Amino acid sequence: MFIGEYTHSIDGKNRLFVPTKFQKDLKQGVVVTRGLDSCLFVFTLKSWEQIAEKLKSMPLTNQNSRAFARLMLAGAMEVKLDKQGRILLPQYLKEFASLNKETVLAGLFDRIEIWNKESWEKYKKQTEKDSNKIAENLTELGI
Repeated sequence: MFIGEYTHSIDGKNRLFVPTKFQKDLKQGVVVTRGLDSCLFVFTLKSWEQIAEKLKSMPLTNQNSRAFARLMLAGAMEVKLDKQGRILLPQYLKEFASLNKETVLAGLFDRIEIWNKESWEKYKKQTEKDSNKIAENLTELGI
């Protein structure tokens, strides 16, 4: 389970340190892909296989299904933790999420999101401001 918010830097070789608390769950392998809201999604191999199966089962005849599958699957890259607990981020994923040196890794139960630090702070500030309205709308989802 991934929870918490951590700030780390990307080094000159596009390597990003993964918080120690997250590393044990990622030792078998990691998949990084384009996420939503201009961040990257990080999954364990097991979680990724479940996501990929769901994406595979979406109807090919639906334009939104095809587009979302392309976003997630074509953008995915399997990476491994090195001995120092870092992952190598492909340049195209760094560009997609506008990642520079300072990043935030946010644990969201079954995935980690990697954000540009400035974008994360802006997003978090707006979400905190709108938290009451967001909570009210969750009742429509049965929460």
